This record gives sequence, C-alpha cells and structure tokens, in this order.
Amino acid sequence: MTSRVALITGGSSGVGRAVALQLARRGESVLINYSRQRGLADETVAACRAAGGQALAVLGDVASDASCRQIVAAAMEHFGRIDALVNSAATTQFVPMHDLEGVQAEDFLRVYGVNAVGPFQMARAVAPHMGPGSAIVSVSSIAGQIGSGSSFPYVMSKAALNILTVGLARNLAPKIRVNAVLPGMIEGRWMREGLGDEAYERVKGQYAATSLLGRISTAEQIAHAVVWLLEPDCMITGQQIVVDGGFMLGKPPSAAGSTPPSPGST
Repeated sequence: MTSRVALITGGSSGVGRAVALQLARRGESVLINYSRQRGLADETVAACRAAGGQALAVLGDVASDASCRQIVAAAMEHFGRIDALVNSAATTQFVPMHDLEGVQAEDFLRVYGVNAVGPFQMARAVAPHMGPGSAIVSVSSIAGQIGSGSSFPYVMSKAALNILTVGLARNLAPKIRVNAVLPGMIEGRWMREGLGDEAYERVKGQYAATSLLGRISTAEQIAHAVVWLLEPDCMITGQQIVVDGGFMLGKPPSAAGSTPPSPGST
C-alpha cells in the first residue's frame, strides 16, 4: 500500500464516518473502528470503497487497552502502515447539569473510559508505528471549555481530552503532531436520540439563535477541520481548534433573543 492510511475510532457514523469518506475521496485508506453496530460500519466501508479509497472495519472498544492494541495490529497487518489516528469514538449520558444526584461514580468511569482513556490508549498503541509527518486528531467538544454539556461526566471527560492533546503534542513531537477539534452542537442522530425530538429541535433553534453564524454544524463541516489538521505539511500541533459557528463568542442577549443553551455532545 502506497497511499496514506488513517485509523478512525468511532468511524461508522457521525464525524468519524464523514472523515473517512473525505479521506477516501482523496484516495487514502481507512480503518473503520466500531464498537456495536456492524451494519453501519459495513455501510461506511462500502461508501469509502465506492469513493475511491481502501477500507476495513474492525470491532473494538477503545476503553480496553488490549482492544486498542488489537485495532492497531489489524491496521498494520492489513495496510502495513499508519499515518493518522482520528479519535472520534465517544459516549455520553444525558443528565441535566443541575441534577447532581442523577450521576453516579460508575457513570464517570464509563464515559471517561471511552472519551479520555481511550484516546490515550490509542495514541500509545499507534505511536510506535507512525513516521515523520504523521498526525493524531481527537474530536473533543466546546463542553470541555465552557463547563456545560450533556452531563458532568461528558464535560469533564472532554476537558481531560483537551489537556491530553497538549501533553501528547509535547511528548510525541517532532515526529507526530497532535491536535483536537472542538465542535459545538452537531446535527445528527446521536443528539436527537439523546434529547428526544422536541428537546432536540428546541435546543437546536436556541443554539442557532445564539451563534454568530446563525446555524449549527454538520458532521461534514467538522470533518473538514479534522482532515485539514491531518495534512502532512500542517504546522499546527498542541492546539484546540474550536468549530462552533461562533457559539462561544455569542450574540448580545438582545440580538440572540433567548438564553444560550448548553451544547449536548458531539
């Protein structure tokens, strides 16, 4: 294989799938990691191949270190190289931030295992196989900066992922660049299923009304930022790139016409 190879966790849907498709259209090869829905992973593999790239689906839970190492081993066995890692796998629990009693210790452990420990384990497993010009990009969230989101475990896990990005960038340089993309609210099935149709539409409208660009992002728009950071000639490392349509800047209250909502999750 002579084309660049990207390993994408959580690559069967959402931002991960959008990244895989954009890379495939450039003729790059992708390994699609998934944890539950094989059907979605197979659909993404088929779409990537139709777009012009090589693709492989591999089952694995990034919260397990052994699983992370198996995913990397599968990529090396099939493609012979790894040039990029995209940490897109994530989970959350939809519990209002004010409901402190609604969150238990095990909730933190489960969410942290996927959202923060998983990216560390994947980076550790993949780094020895990467050469100069390689890159790691994690899909984080503005929730880790503003302290509000779908739940306390989610918010804290994304804050941990943000600082993990800085630490990895310091320790893997100069061979490997490490960055994070921080979306705000993203259109998609995950948010709709977590909030329910009515709440999803309400929060979506509030978010758009508050954002400077007046709309929320799509998975494809977030993927554009991820792919840009994967470019071999990119000179960015250790950064948290916010892609939220201007939500964090916000409109003045009189212009927004409503109280800013809390972003749910990426």
